[in-house]
Amino acid sequence: MKRLSLRKTVIGLLAGATALAGATCANAADITLKISHYLPPSHGFQKDFLEPWAKQLEEKTNGKVEVKIYDATSAFGKIDRQADQVKAGVIDMAVGLNGIPRDRYPAASIVEMPFLVKYADSGSETLWNLYKEGMLGSDYQGFKVLALFTHEGGLIHTLDKPVRALDDLKGLRLRTPSPAVSAMLESYGASPVGLPPSAIYENLQKGNIDGLVTTWDLVNAVKANELLKYHTDAGAYVAGFYFLMNQKKFDSLPADVQKAIDEISGDPLVAKFGDWWDKWEAAGKADAEKHGNEIIQIDDKTRAEWKDAVQPMIKDYLDGLKSKGVKDPEAIYKRAQELVAKFDAKYHADGK
Repeated sequence: MKRLSLRKTVIGLLAGATALAGATCANAADITLKISHYLPPSHGFQKDFLEPWAKQLEEKTNGKVEVKIYDATSAFGKIDRQADQVKAGVIDMAVGLNGIPRDRYPAASIVEMPFLVKYADSGSETLWNLYKEGMLGSDYQGFKVLALFTHEGGLIHTLDKPVRALDDLKGLRLRTPSPAVSAMLESYGASPVGLPPSAIYENLQKGNIDGLVTTWDLVNAVKANELLKYHTDAGAYVAGFYFLMNQKKFDSLPADVQKAIDEISGDPLVAKFGDWWDKWEAAGKADAEKHGNEIIQIDDKTRAEWKDAVQPMIKDYLDGLKSKGVKDPEAIYKRAQELVAKFDAKYHADGK
C-alpha cells in the first residue's frame, strides 16, 4: 500500500510539473506590444483610436497579443521622441507629429502647404496615398508604417487681438506645429514659436505667445479655451501625423499576428480619421462656445486672398526641400493637389 501511495504521489508530482511547464510555455508565447503617444490618456488618440485598435488586435489573435499604451504622462510621452523610441526598439509602435522634430519627414510636409487641405478625411487619404505611391522617398525608411493622417483644416486662436484680415497677423507670436506652418506665418508677418502641446497653456498664461495655430481639438485638450478669446476659422493648413512600428519587431512576429496587424492598419484605419476628427473638433468648438469666445468665420473671398498672398512662400518652401533630399517636391505637390481634389469630390461634394 505504501509503495502504491508513493507511486501515485510521484505520478501526481510529475503531472503537476508537466502542467506547470506547459503553462510557462504558454505565457512565454504571449506577445506584449507597447504603443506610445504624446497626448493625455483622455484624448481621442487613445480613447477612439489606440484603445479600440489594441482591442481589435487582441481579439484577432485570440488573446495571443496584449497591447500596452503609454500616454503623455508616462516616461515615453515626449512628443519629440516618438519615432526615435520606435527606431531604437524601446517602444514597438508610436503615434507622433511629423513636424516635431523639424525636417524629419520633409517630403511628407508637403501636405501641410497652406490652403491645400481643408478636411481631415481628404488630407489623411492624400498623405497615405502619397506614401503608397512611393512619392515620399526616404521618409519613414526603416519603419513599418501603419497609418499616416492629417487633422482638419486648422484655425488661428488668439488671446486679445482678433484676426479678421491678413494685416491682423503682423507681429503676433503664434505657436506653430511644423516648419511648413512656420513658413506660412512668417510670410504673413507673424512670428512662429515652436512649442510642444504641454507648454501651450503656460506660455499663453504668461503672455509669451499671443496665440496659436492648431485645431479645435488641441485647444480643448490643453484647456486653452479658458484663456483664449478669439478663434479665426480659416481652414488655412493641416499638420501631418504618423503611426509607426519597429520593422524588426514586426518581422519577428508570427505570421498570424502580422496578418492581424495588417488587416486593421493601412487603408481601413486611415479611412476612420475623418469621422474621428469631426468628433474631436466638435467637442473643442463646443468648449470655446461654452467659454463665450468669439468665432470668426473667414469667407471664401477672404480665404482666396490669403491663398494668393502665400503662393511665393509655397514656391520657396518647395525649392528649399531639394536641399533636404526631396528629389521633386513640385511633382509631389502637384500629385497632392490631384489627390485632395479627388477625395474632396468623394467626401465633400456639397462643400461641407
